[in-house]
Amino acid sequence: MTYYQEHQSEFLESLKAFLRIPSISALTEHKPDIRRAAEFAKAQLLGAGMTSAELIEGEGNPLVYGEWLGAPGKPTVLFYGHYDVQPPDPLDEWKSAPFEPEIRGEDIFARGACDDKGQVMIQIKAVEGLMRGTGKLPVNVKFLLEGEEETGGEHIEAYVKSKPPRLKADAAIVCDTEMFAPNLPTICIGLRGLVYYEIAVEGANHDLHSGVYGGAAPNPVMAIAEILCALKDRNGHIQIPGFYDRVVPPAPKERDAWARLPFDEKEYTEKEMGARELVGEPNVPLFERVWARPTVEVHGIKGGFVGEGAKTVIPARALAKVSTRLVGDQRVDEAIEQFTAAVKAACPKGVTVEVRMLSAGAPSLTNPDNAFIQAAADAMKEVFDKETVYIRSGGSIPIVGVFDRYLGIPSVLMGFGLPDDNLHAPNEKFHLPNFYRGIEAVGKYLELLGR
Repeated sequence: MTYYQEHQSEFLESLKAFLRIPSISALTEHKPDIRRAAEFAKAQLLGAGMTSAELIEGEGNPLVYGEWLGAPGKPTVLFYGHYDVQPPDPLDEWKSAPFEPEIRGEDIFARGACDDKGQVMIQIKAVEGLMRGTGKLPVNVKFLLEGEEETGGEHIEAYVKSKPPRLKADAAIVCDTEMFAPNLPTICIGLRGLVYYEIAVEGANHDLHSGVYGGAAPNPVMAIAEILCALKDRNGHIQIPGFYDRVVPPAPKERDAWARLPFDEKEYTEKEMGARELVGEPNVPLFERVWARPTVEVHGIKGGFVGEGAKTVIPARALAKVSTRLVGDQRVDEAIEQFTAAVKAACPKGVTVEVRMLSAGAPSLTNPDNAFIQAAADAMKEVFDKETVYIRSGGSIPIVGVFDRYLGIPSVLMGFGLPDDNLHAPNEKFHLPNFYRGIEAVGKYLELLGR
């Protein structure tokens, strides 16, 4: 029995302690919890055998940095993860308290269980196991953990952009993605980019009586609806001029590989999503729609009266939260200009519109033949005893594009979540067998790199 197998109960207790910290980056009242989580991560790095670990202060939540550089001549890898989490709302849909981890069956339920505290702990414990077993590591290791991934990651981007010598590495290792199916080792080679907006519309300078002014007064809520419907048609095709110009379709080889993945569309629709049917561009295959096509999604609309009973009011203002996912060769700055121009062109008369960009991250696509990715695939195959598959993800990890742009290093996306882990939703979970085998797989990966 290896160190990893002998210490599973200790790994689990460390994860539970991490999950009990409500490090919600979107809510200012949780600033003390953010710092607690950062200090906890720092202590874990020192406990795992890093020769140094510290908090890097700056504009925003602290970064956590640690390193062990005792393998001269060997590769250097940079582990990335985040210790902040999404808000747990709506609370009444949780079956157990979001910040009191509960094990049901083989899953641990808590906010941050999979995204990303469980996967950060995989990285730390993989390193710890090698250090405890041999007193050294087969490669040089650096850690950079952030506390703003769920709110834009401005601090870490500014820090990486400054290209500090301490971040010099051969590759980044990111455990913040999912396996395609249980027990199926998976490497993600592509991520969609993300730009998040607020669209603010104003009509009259105060709310108006709909009986007295209805038929003549501009209605910002209706205007928001008209603008949003102008951005995408009923078949899910984006109508923003030029938005598809840089979209590169997947190669036939990649499409063929996706078609061989074990997949049940009915289960995906009804069980995983809890939906009645799928939507989107009818002539585009499903995996291409969610991995390799851009999107426009509405996350919320605020305006007018939504309380109990009736109030006949024409609101003075309305607000929509909207995001676009970008793919392939789409450029963030150009996409923002296209989106903004389309919103303003669709704005009806009588109201004004303002587009505010809240956060942005570029898409990324990595060659699966890269040596660091091949070694990761070999390590996962050895631990899970199955051939590793390559997929893309519809989600966004902005730091991947930042590492590529400013450090010039590839990111190895070896994640251990599952499609039904309820990321950003009530009852988030992490499959414990994946947690334990993930630790072994990352440890094996470092060993293979050292050879």
